[in-house]
Amino acid sequence: MATTSGMLSVDEARQRILAFFDRLPVERRPLLDGLGQVLAEDIVAPFDVPPLDNTAMDGYAVRAADTTGASESAPVELRVVADLAAGYVHDTAIGPGEAVRIMTGAPMPPGSDAVVPFEETDEPLRGPNQAPKKGATVRILKSAAVHANIRFRAEDVREGTPVIPAGRVLRPSEVGVLASLGLSEVPVYRRPVVAILSTGDEITEPGQPLLPGRIYDSNAHSVAAMVRKCGGIPRLLGIAKDTVEDLTRKLHQGLDADMLVTSAGVSRGDFDVVKDVLAREGAIDFWTVRMKPGKPLAFGAFTAPDGRRVGHLGLPGNPVSSMVSFELFGRPAIFTMLGRSDWERPMVRAITRDRVANTDGRRFFARCIVTKGEDGRWYADLTGPQGSGILTSMSAANGLTVIPEDLPAANPGDEIDVMMLDWEHAP
Repeated sequence: MATTSGMLSVDEARQRILAFFDRLPVERRPLLDGLGQVLAEDIVAPFDVPPLDNTAMDGYAVRAADTTGASESAPVELRVVADLAAGYVHDTAIGPGEAVRIMTGAPMPPGSDAVVPFEETDEPLRGPNQAPKKGATVRILKSAAVHANIRFRAEDVREGTPVIPAGRVLRPSEVGVLASLGLSEVPVYRRPVVAILSTGDEITEPGQPLLPGRIYDSNAHSVAAMVRKCGGIPRLLGIAKDTVEDLTRKLHQGLDADMLVTSAGVSRGDFDVVKDVLAREGAIDFWTVRMKPGKPLAFGAFTAPDGRRVGHLGLPGNPVSSMVSFELFGRPAIFTMLGRSDWERPMVRAITRDRVANTDGRRFFARCIVTKGEDGRWYADLTGPQGSGILTSMSAANGLTVIPEDLPAANPGDEIDVMMLDWEHAP
């Protein structure tokens, strides 16, 4: 990798990062475990779904011609020759004047071509839906059209046809379709394992006593949650001290992962040693990006004992900067390894109600809450002070403003781009 000390644009930095990562190998997973992963092979139907014509509701399977002219004032009486539950078949053909009492999903008996729902017979008039009300005959109160209330063989899926193409992200609906084809496992691209390491002598694990001058480690947990939400497998490595030796030891523990993420240690401070270790143990591609928050962002790679090149994303130490940087660069990298190309967040044009100053020529991602006004337009309100240490500004936000580098400020009433993070919190 080439080393550069210049600041890259957000787009240039992301392009370099995504060029490093490839789609991961295929694995076979239990069907439910494949939820959210990308299908690696086309799925072709091994049989028809449904495999037989069946009833769409509870009622009586009949010959439609036998119900001609039936009405409440002039019912047609048919002889009930069987009672058929779902999961069973009736092999004997229905003859003239005959009916089969049938439950939803049961195969249509031979000779029948319609189903009369219970409510269009005299059965409900006999009392609750229990066995004693069954009779040797049934009165039909409404004539049935041919094919009424029948689900036909292969109306959902026909044998030999493609059902779900490779590249599809498996949602609950795809899982259901695959289950309907009898599949218990599914070929998908493997989920990436992301090793996450915090650095700094001032950092304390949550749950431990907080000594004077220390802070709890929020970065590892917020980043791990983001990794999990976008489909990766987070692995927390703990906290490394601000020494080259301890950081090197901890980093080596994460080299069996698919990506290594650190927080802090990439700015210009005396004890920011991540860049030093990366330069000595691996290679640096870049370490500053023209964005706010998140300028001190490092990207490079380490060589694992097995010879693999493990991409390293060095996030800033401030908690908001860490989350925004991972959103812009880490999430797309995970999507790439998953075989997904849909990493871009939806963008909306919203009218800002606040002044958003952008004085230093960087792309500004201010935290905001987007709501729809009575006029049907989107409006953006900042979530309060925008300091990169104010983590609650992320918790309150459902979007990030995208203020261009060359725009000094967006004033109230201006229309701006907003990258939506969470539509569920967009009233």
